[in-house]
Amino acid sequence: MTEPRRGKSKLVAERRYPAKKQAPKAQTQKAAPKKAKAKKPARSRRSPRKAPSSLFMRLFGGLFGWVFRLIWIVTSRVALVGALVLGIAVFYIYTTLPQFSDLLDGRARGSVTLMDRNGSVFAWRGEQFGGQITADTVSPYLKEAIIATEDRRFYKHFGVSPRGVASAIKINLSEGRSALSGHGGSTLTQQTAKLLCLGVPFDPKTWKNQTEYEADCRRGSLTRKIKEAVYALAMEARYSKDDILSIYMNRAYLGAGANGFEAAAQRYFGKSAAEVNIAESAMLAGLLTAPSRYAPTSNLERSQERAGIVLLLMNQQGYITDDERAYAKAHPAELSDTAEKRAGGYFADWVMGAGPDFLTRDTTEDVVIDTTFDQRIQTAAEDALTWVFENKVREGSKAQAAIIVMSADGAVRAMVGGRKLKVSGAFNRATQAKRQPGSSFKPFVYATALDMGWSYDSPIVDEPLTLSIPGSGPWSPQNYDRKFHGTVTLTDALRHSYNIPAVKLAMDAGLENVRTVAEMFGIESDLAQGPALALGASETTLLEMTGAYAGILNGGSSVTPYGLKSLRLKGDDTPLMGQDGGLGERVITPESAQELIYMMYNAVQSGTGARAQIPGVEVAGKTGTTQAARDAWFMGFTADYVAGVWMGYDDNAPLTGVTGGGLPAEIWQKTMEKVQEGLEPKPLPMIRPAAPPTVNPQFPGNTASSNSRSGDKADNVLLDLLGAIFGGGNN
Repeated sequence: MTEPRRGKSKLVAERRYPAKKQAPKAQTQKAAPKKAKAKKPARSRRSPRKAPSSLFMRLFGGLFGWVFRLIWIVTSRVALVGALVLGIAVFYIYTTLPQFSDLLDGRARGSVTLMDRNGSVFAWRGEQFGGQITADTVSPYLKEAIIATEDRRFYKHFGVSPRGVASAIKINLSEGRSALSGHGGSTLTQQTAKLLCLGVPFDPKTWKNQTEYEADCRRGSLTRKIKEAVYALAMEARYSKDDILSIYMNRAYLGAGANGFEAAAQRYFGKSAAEVNIAESAMLAGLLTAPSRYAPTSNLERSQERAGIVLLLMNQQGYITDDERAYAKAHPAELSDTAEKRAGGYFADWVMGAGPDFLTRDTTEDVVIDTTFDQRIQTAAEDALTWVFENKVREGSKAQAAIIVMSADGAVRAMVGGRKLKVSGAFNRATQAKRQPGSSFKPFVYATALDMGWSYDSPIVDEPLTLSIPGSGPWSPQNYDRKFHGTVTLTDALRHSYNIPAVKLAMDAGLENVRTVAEMFGIESDLAQGPALALGASETTLLEMTGAYAGILNGGSSVTPYGLKSLRLKGDDTPLMGQDGGLGERVITPESAQELIYMMYNAVQSGTGARAQIPGVEVAGKTGTTQAARDAWFMGFTADYVAGVWMGYDDNAPLTGVTGGGLPAEIWQKTMEKVQEGLEPKPLPMIRPAAPPTVNPQFPGNTASSNSRSGDKADNVLLDLLGAIFGGGNN
């Protein structure tokens, strides 16, 4: 019993204190293994589970390092080669860049400056270049406006702005475009490189025209962008910043045919780029974004709004103060008087055709043309046309009108080719539209008869008339009022514009003679062969008709209408060509012309042209209305000027309620009333009978039907003398 209890207590004691009792034993038992590092095998048994990870890391690290070193080696080599290629490319372009001064005027075409009769500029054509300017000579406000608008870091970058490119790509992508579409991030240097077309000159063998060439220069492909950047770097190495800015300011297109800021300043403000103020500078710089859209001659209000954005940029970048910005915004730039009027567009286009193309439309030189144009008279014509259409024509009407005013020698002073006044290159109804003149042609019938022996007071019978027209059958002309008026004088027949007397007179004088007289007076269009010639059935232009009437005013000599007085190269006073028109040969006698002017004077005083009367001024003229009122004319003159007015539809549709004695006469009257302002009224060069002509009942057969007036003038003088003896004369 005793033994088991001892055994249990021993067992219990061993279990209760196992650590205390085993510790010394463990130390003594494992002393030798400790020296031999007996525990190592246990760790070595766990190491196989960690060995693959360490090996992978070593392999991966080595591979990564090798790849990284390979990439670094390749990248550095490629970068080195790229830098070398870039350097060679930049150096090559650097060696090809011309002198700075050779790049200031890069126009492929020249310009034409048109001067009025008083020596003032009124129009420009071609690529206008006002003269070379530099960053040092322009207004400092203009220089700052350009930099603030186009490239605020211009003086800090080396020609290319990575920050700008990244920003442009971000904007393009955010707006749903491709990275290179829209904003380009180009520096001002890159824009200059583009203006230079990367040094590629215009070659007519490669490009069809200048427009195609410029479009190619503006391409925005990736390859083009790279070339542009290289060219910009070469420019930065070759030129100073101010040189680059100067090239840009001289070559940038700024609308209305203006190349460079000097031309634009002169074109829009009538001053040099050195004199423009803050508001004007902002407007000019604002044109760079879209020259045609923001041109002040196109839409002044839109141009002023754009200038407001430029003023904000200038203010934000510290170029102008808050007060300067506020003042400039409150007093925006305004067009000069010449630019505002934009008068004479039709006239300018017409004169451009007067000289050879190589000196006008296709000139490579800067040309100056001195003209006969009168801006005061042009304004009078434009105002008259505008007033009549605003006050006398129904709203929405598509009717058109044209006006020409010239001196008696054919010098054209004003020209309106349509209702749209401020135009260039538009269809000119005054010179290009061929229309029937109607009764306004009749003075040439009477001129022929007068020159063949008829007189202003000769009687003629207005009666039913039927003529047989070969190939057409019988033709019976009718008067406008559908009545017959019996025996009337030639003066009365013209005054009331009777058709039958005109036809009879033409037949008596000879249609071929009438045609010859009209052609000699300057109507070069094909003229009708039959008796309808007398009623203006042929087609002609307003310019031809006005020139022909000028021949009547100057005493019967033909004139060739002209607008060009001289053409010379800019800076040279020696003309390359002179006046292209003027007085020609005599067509009818001065006496016949004086009688005809008297008859036309009566047509205005108490006939169909009464609405053309000008108080205190003698006026002679003739109305014209074609069949179905498709054309309405009034042609007339004072002692100083001749003017013609046409009105109708471009599609030849009939006018409603309009005759030559109506709206055309009113337009003529309002035009000439303004033209005559300030001029001393002069008498018309006409006969002045003691009494108005009347029909002598004792000579009822003295009519065209009896052919009694087609004889020699001496016989006619004798008949007039007999008429006077028997009380039928006018003395």
